[in-house]
Amino acid sequence: MRSGALLLIAATFGMATVHSFAQEAKPKHAIAMQGEPALPDDFAHFPYADPDAPKGGSITYCVIGSFDNLNPFIIKSLRTTARGVIDTIFGNLVFEAPMMRNADEPFGLYGLLAETVTMDEERSFIEFHLNPNAKWSDGKPVTPEDVLFTYDVFTEKGRPPYSDRMKRVSKLEKTGPHSVRFTFNEEADREFPLIVAMTPIVPKHAFDKDTFDETTLKPVIGSGPYRIASVAPGQRIVFERNPEYWGKDIPSKRGFDNYDRITIEYFLNANAQFEAFKKGICAIHADADPVQRERNFDFPAFHKGDVVAETFEVGVPPVVTGFAFNTRRPIFADVRVRRALSMLYDFEWVNRNMFADKYKRTASYWQNSELSALGRPASAKERELLAPFPDAVTPEVMEGTYAPAESDGSGRDRERLRAAYDLLREAGYSMRDGRMIGPDGKPFAFEILVASQQEERLAAVYQRALARLGIAMTIRALDDTQMQQRKQRYEFDMMIGTTGFSGTLSPGIELLNRWSSEARDVEGSFNLVGAADPAIDAMIGAMLAARTKEDYVAAVRALDRVLISGAYMVPMQHNTEQWIAYWKYLRHPERSPIYGYQLPTWWREPG
Repeated sequence: MRSGALLLIAATFGMATVHSFAQEAKPKHAIAMQGEPALPDDFAHFPYADPDAPKGGSITYCVIGSFDNLNPFIIKSLRTTARGVIDTIFGNLVFEAPMMRNADEPFGLYGLLAETVTMDEERSFIEFHLNPNAKWSDGKPVTPEDVLFTYDVFTEKGRPPYSDRMKRVSKLEKTGPHSVRFTFNEEADREFPLIVAMTPIVPKHAFDKDTFDETTLKPVIGSGPYRIASVAPGQRIVFERNPEYWGKDIPSKRGFDNYDRITIEYFLNANAQFEAFKKGICAIHADADPVQRERNFDFPAFHKGDVVAETFEVGVPPVVTGFAFNTRRPIFADVRVRRALSMLYDFEWVNRNMFADKYKRTASYWQNSELSALGRPASAKERELLAPFPDAVTPEVMEGTYAPAESDGSGRDRERLRAAYDLLREAGYSMRDGRMIGPDGKPFAFEILVASQQEERLAAVYQRALARLGIAMTIRALDDTQMQQRKQRYEFDMMIGTTGFSGTLSPGIELLNRWSSEARDVEGSFNLVGAADPAIDAMIGAMLAARTKEDYVAAVRALDRVLISGAYMVPMQHNTEQWIAYWKYLRHPERSPIYGYQLPTWWREPG
């Protein structure tokens, strides 16, 4: 078994010896990454959930793509696993973790499968006291043996990051009839106990370890509020609420999981998906493009009021979307080349002509928050962290004076073209017969992958700008399945997408999978850009080891400076609001949390 996991897992079927440090720590209802949890131990429900929400009815969500797998924990068909089994948008309908995140605080976890949790001040261990009422959907109890099996099978057969969890665990043991303890080694950081607390648990009796890493379309068994009722491969998956769901009355689940039936329909493209929404097949439609919304929302149901549109304010950094360089490709290995190409995205023209001036330019990975380096000179703590890496941050980024190059909005800004050309010349490029020629004597040419008409329009604008410098960029449109396969194997030069950021005030261990040197060549990781920089690794390490908020903020800002200076993406634009349209039979709680609307708390109006 990889990492010697079998030797690490010690299942003790009696009461294990209680360590002296465990006697000092007391069981708690919740834990937080920084400080204390926001909600007291007698909290009744999350503040953005309505405990009186009526149960019943059905809803149909619609997505683009296809699916050929129901096991979300394996590398095969990683990016074509059915939505909803575990899902950050629709909810974890089938599998659950020991604890659940409160979407109204930066990073606080509350009891789910674990009724309480014990963790020492040093975070050298965490012990979960499982709820004795917790059951799998087939009625069997959730036990410590299930937790042990989960980490055993994930280590040997699972995908990253689940397969790597045991590298930070020195001992995993059953400590009582309903308790299991993780003792951590020197590779663990202060966030890791919370990551363990958020790791979904699978039932030992319902999975065959030998075949765990094979794709399956057989409905899987979990402890969550829904069972998989039917599957039409690639087209539709239907979930039915388990009337015997064990957790329906625990505080962290009150007001959630209100539909009797959830259907997720798959469509080949955005146009087909939107037409289905207009016909009432799809219950909701989220669109980030305000101009497209104004153009598309001219249909009878909307004018009659049967479809309503609403905007939600969010209190977290915007998702970072842009043109992502694959730095594994030699043409993008030189940071000077990436910086030059970054100058050529004409946000001012795009915002005026495509988005009616309703967007703002994205320039930081934690924009609009205290974690952002924009407009702030590096503090003494940041400079100390960055001192071993003198070339990792450009002077303007270090001094807080950096801003993306602005154009005159004409789409033909000669000043920006000249600045980009000068950088390319510095990197060994030259112009010959109207074409940009690289140091290797070959024309500068590459391909960008797009997965929607909107992406294709943005790519075409960028293509025209690059052509003015003799750079040949071709555009290739792929369907969702093809795109996911290319991402998984890093088979692209450039693509439009995100770096995996979902917008958070508490970045943590997930950054290892998105930016670390270790994840660069691991198939299926989210390090799409191929970053492998000791400065990035060190800043993530400092962030994960931070004991105080001051140290944490300094480490994230320093990381922001390194990422901006590295020009791994050409960040595009963002809107600080969430917009969603839905059929009027849906209702939602009056309050939305800092992370925006939460679909698992919505319900269907009775009648």
